[in-house]
Amino acid sequence: MKISLIGFGFLLTAAVTFSCQKKPPQQIQKNIHEEQAIPGNFEVQQAAVAGFVDPFIGTDYHGHTYPGATVPFGMLQVSPDNGISAWDWCSGYHYSDSIAIGFSHLHLSGTGIGDLTDIRFMPVNKAVDLTKKVKKRDEVPYKSRYSHLNESASAGYYRVFLEDFNVNVELTSAKRTAYHRYTFEEGDEQTVVIDLGYAINWDRTLKSSIQIDDKKHISGYRFSKGWAKNQKVFFNARFSKPIDSVVLVSDGKPVKNDTLAKGVKTYAQLFFGKADKTPLVVQVGLSSVSMDKARLNNQKGKTFIEIKEEAKKSWENSLSKIRVKTSVDSLKTKFYTALYHAQIAPVIHSDADGSYRLENDSIGKTDQFDLYSTLSLWDTFRAEHPLLTLTDSDKVSDMINSMLIYYDHSGVLPVWTLYANETNTMTGFHSVPVIAEAYHKGIRGFDAGKAYAAMKATMMGDSRGLKYYKKYGYIPYDKMDQSVTITLEFAYDDWCVAQMAKALGKDDDYDYFMKRSEAYKYLFDKKTGFMRGKSSDGKRWNTPFDPKYARHIEHTDYTEGNAWQHSWFVLHDVQGLIDLFGGPDAFNAKLEQLFTESSELKGENVSPDISGMIGQYAHGNEPSHHIAYMFNFSGQPWRTQYWVREILKTQYFATPDGLRGNEDCGQMSAWYVLSAMGFYPYNPASGIYQIGSPLFEESTINLPEGKIFRIVAENVSDTNRYIQSATLNGKDFNRTYIAHDEILNGGTLRFKMGPEPNKAWGVTAKPVSHESD
Repeated sequence: MKISLIGFGFLLTAAVTFSCQKKPPQQIQKNIHEEQAIPGNFEVQQAAVAGFVDPFIGTDYHGHTYPGATVPFGMLQVSPDNGISAWDWCSGYHYSDSIAIGFSHLHLSGTGIGDLTDIRFMPVNKAVDLTKKVKKRDEVPYKSRYSHLNESASAGYYRVFLEDFNVNVELTSAKRTAYHRYTFEEGDEQTVVIDLGYAINWDRTLKSSIQIDDKKHISGYRFSKGWAKNQKVFFNARFSKPIDSVVLVSDGKPVKNDTLAKGVKTYAQLFFGKADKTPLVVQVGLSSVSMDKARLNNQKGKTFIEIKEEAKKSWENSLSKIRVKTSVDSLKTKFYTALYHAQIAPVIHSDADGSYRLENDSIGKTDQFDLYSTLSLWDTFRAEHPLLTLTDSDKVSDMINSMLIYYDHSGVLPVWTLYANETNTMTGFHSVPVIAEAYHKGIRGFDAGKAYAAMKATMMGDSRGLKYYKKYGYIPYDKMDQSVTITLEFAYDDWCVAQMAKALGKDDDYDYFMKRSEAYKYLFDKKTGFMRGKSSDGKRWNTPFDPKYARHIEHTDYTEGNAWQHSWFVLHDVQGLIDLFGGPDAFNAKLEQLFTESSELKGENVSPDISGMIGQYAHGNEPSHHIAYMFNFSGQPWRTQYWVREILKTQYFATPDGLRGNEDCGQMSAWYVLSAMGFYPYNPASGIYQIGSPLFEESTINLPEGKIFRIVAENVSDTNRYIQSATLNGKDFNRTYIAHDEILNGGTLRFKMGPEPNKAWGVTAKPVSHESD
């Protein structure tokens, strides 16, 4: 995912200056070694799953993750910023870099969006000139070199040594408070730069302020415009040592008043005297509402080490909801890092007292639930939200209640919400399947009647192509770009509304939306075997046509992809799609060709999101994520088993470049978590999971009410990827799907694996994509 690079003004790559290695002082090096997390033996140390997390996975290539510290779904993500404006630096950090300009408190995990990186702190050991006009990273007077040899990260903790200032930086986080610990060389000047002006990527500072409250406290705010059009971030910082002196700068000019700076771009340098053996610790609380609320969020009374241990414990509790057994350590690293990434977003947006700000500057308050933002729904409805119904069902209702607050404000359900701003990025209205899925799975912590009214009102509106969709039954290519993708996604959203209507006894609505959910049939071209753009008169296909042709999102019928990747998006009626092909033989031949066709992409402005190629299958972007499971519906489940294993093997690695595309707020990782256990939510709102090929000897999901569900794969290995037979709770299991309720009831799903396909397994039971099949 996800954003047009047209007019972005930045190159996808940037020249990076690498430095020679400089070792930290002996005392600091000793601290680094003492705090390094070393995973124990999994079978012996069952509680130590957090030790397998490697936050550097995805920070290289196009993964766009960050290595800094956060807690599960936490408001803050305190992490290093390299200071470069380019696509691969969307999270503020890229592993190829070796320069840091500071440590800011808000970051996006694995998107294609260059926003946030607000409220930046940077420890330095000398006075710097903050009046200097800075247009690019090379001109930043407080930048420093660092080496990956003196950098490390674990769940809830990050550390790096700044070579130019001889400072060891450590970061950790609570839910709404970030903690910094700076260890200076003894005798050096201890100073901290506060940077509210320098912006990277899309972000632009509009207004900012720094206020010196007393000798140990400062506060302020930064208002900015980027992908989130109205972003107001207030902060409160508490220091462990008294401030000796202050330099304040506003818009390039020194501020005579040494207690308050206001302007567009404000900066401060705080001086704390000569360093002794005691580190300087900084606590920072944020709020979207006010400095007072930031002060409220700034947790009191605990040390850096205590917070670090609490963050580790928090991750341990979250990650241990799923246990895997394997003798291959790299698989544990990939799995638990994926589970970690899948529990970073959505993020809490409301304050400790429930206060929050919306994009129109209205202030609300809820004491019933946490308000969430960073809703990357085009991505996460596919596997991330389904995973949360298993691991964090208590939070799912809060996320839906958050969607309903955004609906109350705008009149439509959210599309892609960042810092409570609707960005309207990507296609469809995929709050709809998230709500339908939760209700179908028995999650009831929200007003179902209100939720349904919001779903119906959203899909009956005129925005984002619905006007044409309602008029023609599909979106004509001569009326709107991305017409095929939007039509297919609206059809699925309609099916989800229909299922909610049926559950609530609204039969007329059910019939109406079910009929509309057949919109995909208008766009299937039997001659080519692809979904294609159709004219408004219903008589012409968009020509010229090449299924390998791809543009990003403009002047194209497809979103970040081509006909090969988007023609398979019929989650709710796979049998109907197979019938359009003329039956399973033709369907299987075309589906196999997808994976074996050459990976050539044709055209200008090909989306960089089309990555992780296996033939024309593109695992690096979400539209492909369900496709390998489609063989289950067409009588060849062994091909699903084969290709799922190929994807697990070739698209995920225990290295910084270990993600073959944007992480996208947990979706890429959620695919791995679920598929590695052996099943996947092909149609998320259905309550049905498709069986793939389990990767582990055993996976155990700890469910509510003390129940557990185990997936056991006897004789499993890289070679033994094919299911020979299966039992569920001791009874023969000869089908390619399992229901959510069967998992929630607890028990054991046991597979026997082998090196050759058993072409009799799973083909006798009728394949289903939803329970009404």
